[in-house]
Amino acid sequence: MTSSIGLKTQSVPALERGLHILEYLAQSRRGVTLSQVAHKLQMPRSTGHALLVTYQRCGYVLREKESGRYTLSPRLRSIANMALGGISLREHCTPFLHQLMQRTGLTVHLAVLEEGEAVLIEKISPPGAPKVNTWIGKKFPLHCTALGKALIAHLPPAEFESLITKQGLIRHNDNTIASVRKLKMACEQVKLLGYSVDDEEEEIDTRCVGAPVRNSKAQVVAAISGSGTKAQIEDLSAAGTIVRDIGASLSRYIGSL
Repeated sequence: MTSSIGLKTQSVPALERGLHILEYLAQSRRGVTLSQVAHKLQMPRSTGHALLVTYQRCGYVLREKESGRYTLSPRLRSIANMALGGISLREHCTPFLHQLMQRTGLTVHLAVLEEGEAVLIEKISPPGAPKVNTWIGKKFPLHCTALGKALIAHLPPAEFESLITKQGLIRHNDNTIASVRKLKMACEQVKLLGYSVDDEEEEIDTRCVGAPVRNSKAQVVAAISGSGTKAQIEDLSAAGTIVRDIGASLSRYIGSL
């Protein structure tokens, strides 16, 4: 059935053709040639070639040199798997996020580590709460946010070093952690206390406390957090304890699935 959403808004023909190509490639086990794409989708060879080359350059499509056949790349399959996993994870975590919001009165977040970045996949705000400048899909710095620290604190040393080298330690204000030594100390505190803290490190007058979410193998698969103004979170330890306990309950639930 055709969706009625946005019928008044003009679509982008080139994008539609590009999506049809991806769908066609997904249906083929052996890959397809440019001629097959042009014939099957009834488009000029030049258009099909331009779209396929663009996908190649972006890492979404591979081309076999000998046969000239195009196939979907592991990167595109990985994105699809992450999307499916993210939906499932959000569904499982939502009741716990609501519990965290109700107990703290804070805006709560759920984030995962994707390709070396902390990405927000869920946000719930209590009615009347001060606005928090976050949105689903936002990418958070790893070194100066509670979500980021909760996600990286338990990583193997080599992976930790690689991520920090790639991202860098951008200073947002005087409170921002700007050295690897201090970041490692902060991560040790996360391991010790069970929760992470952002005390105006990314944004002045914004505090945040977070905790890791683990699977049945004790691997950190996500992080939850509560964010608010300095007036909302006067006692970081008390707020951190609540986030830690709910994170632990969520981890037990995830681990039982």
